[in-house]
Amino acid sequence: MNPGVVYAALAFIWWGLFPLYFRIVSAVPPTEILAHRIVWSLVFLLGLLAFRRQWAWLGQVLRQPKVLAAFTASALLLAGNWLTYLWAVNNGHLIDASLGYFINPLVNVLLGYTVLHERPRRAQWLALSLAGLGVVWLTIAAGKPPWIALVLASTFGAYGLLRKVAVLGPLEGLALETILLSPLAVLALAVLAWQGSASFPADSAVTNLWLMGFGPITAAPLLLFAAGARRLPLMTLGLLQYLGPTLQFAIGIWIFREPFTATRGIGFGLIWLALLLYSFDGWQRARVGSSKPAGATTS
Repeated sequence: MNPGVVYAALAFIWWGLFPLYFRIVSAVPPTEILAHRIVWSLVFLLGLLAFRRQWAWLGQVLRQPKVLAAFTASALLLAGNWLTYLWAVNNGHLIDASLGYFINPLVNVLLGYTVLHERPRRAQWLALSLAGLGVVWLTIAAGKPPWIALVLASTFGAYGLLRKVAVLGPLEGLALETILLSPLAVLALAVLAWQGSASFPADSAVTNLWLMGFGPITAAPLLLFAAGARRLPLMTLGLLQYLGPTLQFAIGIWIFREPFTATRGIGFGLIWLALLLYSFDGWQRARVGSSKPAGATTS
């Protein structure tokens, strides 16, 4: 088996099982969890960089205001995505959160068209239309837009777009983002400690370990994903990414027992149909491309 498949699959399965970890510390407010996630991720990443003696990039980046501005924007998008997801998981909206990551590939197509001026194929336009119809259906059924899914899909899509054109690799980029976010995170934890409402350090050593564990459990799947992405074609990577929201959806229904009515099922069904069409189109294009002799071009 291609080791890239193993790395990528582990990353997406890891992300899919995240809600189980978040529920363990559900007594901690989402904003405090976010602060701990940033701080302990930074500790883990700095340790990894120190072990690899990988510091040269930092001095170069600090002399490039445009790069710093781009990573500040991506860091804020990532923090917004994390906070929304944490709130959703700990407030009984994991199914809505999974919808956001199901929609994300189609948001990427839309961003590619509007920002990068890419030209979606007919099947991709049809997939976008079906997904849009599904969102409209869910909005009518609930009386309000599925804002959790839309926020997650849009923030992660925009984050992916910024990282697509970034000048730093996955490890350096994530480290820079956490460095930029860490002053806010440390300030938030300091204010909570001053107010006497901080959850860390807790009386229970186990709770402290769970909070400190946010460092490795945040960084490890991102590094696995990067290792897998370097070894796999985009089509394979795109299909594997559905492991995450599928696991989230299953956990929401069968473990967290969140309600899922037939009416909601219609909206989800339209979006799943859109993803099926999108994936089939990508697979077909990849198959045609791989069957062409070397040097051949497509019109």
